[in-house]
This record gives sequence, C-alpha cells and structure tokens, in this order.
Amino acid sequence: MNRFCSIFSQLLKLFPRLEFDGLVKAHRAEQHARGFTCWEQFVAMLFCQLGRAQSLREICGGLASCEGKLVHLGMATAPRKSTLAYANAHRPWQLYRAVFTALLARCQAEVARHGRKFRFKNKLLSLDATTIELCASLFDWAKFRRTKGAVKLHLVLDHDGYLPSVAVITDGKHADVRVARRLRFAPGTILVMDRGYLDFAWFGQLAAQEVFFVTRPKLNTAYEVVETRPVVERSLIVADEIIRLTGEQARRDCPGLLRRIEVVVPESGELLTLLTNHLGFAATTVAAIYKDRWQIELLFKALKQHLRIKTFVGTSATALHIQIWTALIALLILRYLQLRARFTWSFSNLAALLRMNLFVHRDLWRWLDQPFAAPPDIPETVQTEFAFA
Repeated sequence: MNRFCSIFSQLLKLFPRLEFDGLVKAHRAEQHARGFTCWEQFVAMLFCQLGRAQSLREICGGLASCEGKLVHLGMATAPRKSTLAYANAHRPWQLYRAVFTALLARCQAEVARHGRKFRFKNKLLSLDATTIELCASLFDWAKFRRTKGAVKLHLVLDHDGYLPSVAVITDGKHADVRVARRLRFAPGTILVMDRGYLDFAWFGQLAAQEVFFVTRPKLNTAYEVVETRPVVERSLIVADEIIRLTGEQARRDCPGLLRRIEVVVPESGELLTLLTNHLGFAATTVAAIYKDRWQIELLFKALKQHLRIKTFVGTSATALHIQIWTALIALLILRYLQLRARFTWSFSNLAALLRMNLFVHRDLWRWLDQPFAAPPDIPETVQTEFAFA
C-alpha cells in the first residue's frame, strides 16, 4: 500500500488551507461562487503552470483524467471549461497576489539558512521589466501599437535566493521608470538597473533616502571629474572617478557626488561604463554587482520558456492577471524546491521532471534529493490468521 499522496498534493501543502480561506474572505472572492471554490480554481490554474496545459480544454481534461487522485488536492471533481473561464474572468486577481506574498515569506525564511554571494550586508535588488505581447484583436483593452497589444511585467529581484519580491503588471505603453518611482526601498538597499531607468530626479530622491544605485549612464551625460582614483594595472577596471553632473537640470536634480567606473567585459572585450552613488565599495565589487543583474534576465527567460505567460486561457484583464500571478507562484515553488533539495537541480530540469511526476505517489522530498533512484519498497501488510476454537 502506498503511504504517500501525489507529488502535486504535497506541493499544495505549502499553502495552508486555513490561511488560504482567510485570504479568500479578506478579498470576498467567493461572494457569488456557486459550487466552484477559489481553492479549486487555484489548483486548476496551478496545474496549468506546472503541467504546462495550453488551454482550458487541456486544464479541465488533464484534471478529469486523474479523477481518482483529485480528492487529495481538495477537489471533488474536475471543473468544466465554462466554469473555470467564468471564475477567471470575474474573481479578483488580488487574491493571487496575496497568495504570492504569503509564499514569498516562506521562501525568504528558507533562503535565510543559506549563505550569501556577497560579503556586504546591504540588501541587493535588481529592477527590470519585460513586455508580454498579445493579440490586439483578442486583447483589445491592451492596445500597444496599431496591430499589437501588450502588457508589461515589472519585477524587483531579491538577490538573496534570486526571488521575485515585487511584481507590478501594467499596460505595454507604461514607462519603466514611472513604476520605479512608486516603489519604496529600505535605507542601505543597493538597487541595480539598466539604462532604461536613467532619471536623475529619481536618483536624487534615492540618494536622499540613503538608497544606493548602480546603473549605466548615457553617452551624452555631461559631468566633470572631481577625483581620479588609482586602478590596478592589467586589471579589468580601466577607470575609477568621482564626478559631479554639470548639466543644468541634472545638477539641480542630483547634486551629490557620483562615481563613474569603466570596466572591460572579459567575454567580449567591450568597455562598460557604470554609474553609482556608492563611493565606498571597491570598483571590482561594483562591477560584480552590476554583472549579477543578469539574474533578472535569466528569471524572465525562465518565466517565458517554462511557465505559461506567453499564451493565455482567457482574454479579459482579470484572467490575464490571474494567470501571470499564478506563474509567479509556480516560479516561487520551483525556487523553493531548488533551495530545499540536496540534488543540484537546474530550473529547466526541475520544471520538466516535476511536470512528468505531478500525479506520481512518492515522497516529494525524497524524490527531490534522489530523483533518479528507485522508490523504496514498502512491505505489504500481512493479515494475521484468525484462531477458531
């Protein structure tokens, strides 16, 4: 007799039902529900992500083919396509954002048990956005260009565990820096971003809040050199200068001293110019910080390749938000499993093998540590004979 429920059921234990039901009540998500609960909707949409179902038909059909195993998931039966479509279109997507936040706290607690890549104690965050293209005729509310629609997913990546800590979904025309200005960061935070966020008025505000930034300046940025710091010969650091902005508006918006560092990219030999308001770190540390920004690009790549955010099972804004937030929840689950496992998983292998074993009845944590080992033999219970007088 098997002692374990399915791997999918064990994954759902990361979401305590009492806590989930509390979030449902807080958002009044089941105000007009008729038999199809928010938990069943959540399970179906998480199956869409982890099972890589392409459509409502595949979600409902895939769950219906596992009818004998749905009880362990908290579902009485598989939903109908129309039922799931209606729920996605009318229930508040904010519920899924709250579930994401609750799971993020558990992941951060797991990250605290692991070491940090950098020795400094400052919180290191990366900020970036990616565009998700949509069909303009189906998503007429998301106009981007004449024949195209789009939304933008803005993310803040926490480099402790490489977890997405903040997510904002906007229309495709929304400027990246407009979202950045609305975010608040704790004093001492180091914020890494590309040239798309270059805004000296915002940089001045960050400096006033004691937040450090590392970015790339534009080629026509006007400045004067206040101090030239020595660099090691034959190193990748070409120049290390303390500068002051000389442009009239830039000097008014960001009056403090900045640091300009030129570093050679070893793979291509390209000369990279960095701009930061942190005057204390070694130039090599600043260069390593900006290099680690590439992790947010890898995160967007993993989202688009291994989770369902390029094709959608609903065309309303609410359905799209629900699917994107569910993808972010699935991403956190995979990152949490990577952190817990003793086996060295790549993100792509874990996503693929987990998809193949969702409804296999095995111990999740044993499988996570030894994915290619045979399951342990479980001795059958032998019934004792009755003794008749």
